[in-house]
Amino acid sequence: MKRIYVDERWCLGCRLCEYYCAFAATGEKDMAKALKGKRIKPRIKVDSLGQDINFAVSCRHCKQPLCVRSCIAGALSKKDGTVVIDREKCVGCCTCVLVCPYGAIAYDGEKSVLKCQLCIERGGTPACVANCPNRAIVFEER
Repeated sequence: MKRIYVDERWCLGCRLCEYYCAFAATGEKDMAKALKGKRIKPRIKVDSLGQDINFAVSCRHCKQPLCVRSCIAGALSKKDGTVVIDREKCVGCCTCVLVCPYGAIAYDGEKSVLKCQLCIERGGTPACVANCPNRAIVFEER
């Protein structure tokens, strides 16, 4: 199964992946209209270790995901190898946030959690990968 991998040697820390991820999740056609003046809610997060070491954190779509097993509402499941969330079922208990060993799930601040779903609704390449200016993020099978 293809997954997102990040090569921290090439990550500039520009956070464009976060903006394109948040934009892709809106379903809008114009980025400025979709994001201007709003708090973005990306499913991928860029972090830094200092000394110019930047990296993006996103869901690893584990073979046996703890988040799916711990979800009390049944909102998380696996679909063709991708861990997906049904935001309508999510009760916002954040158990999945606590058990994810990678820190790849976040509370959206309203009622649900957010996580990378590989842009499956878009088909093709995830938005973060397609728009990384330095090609530090790749979508491949390893």
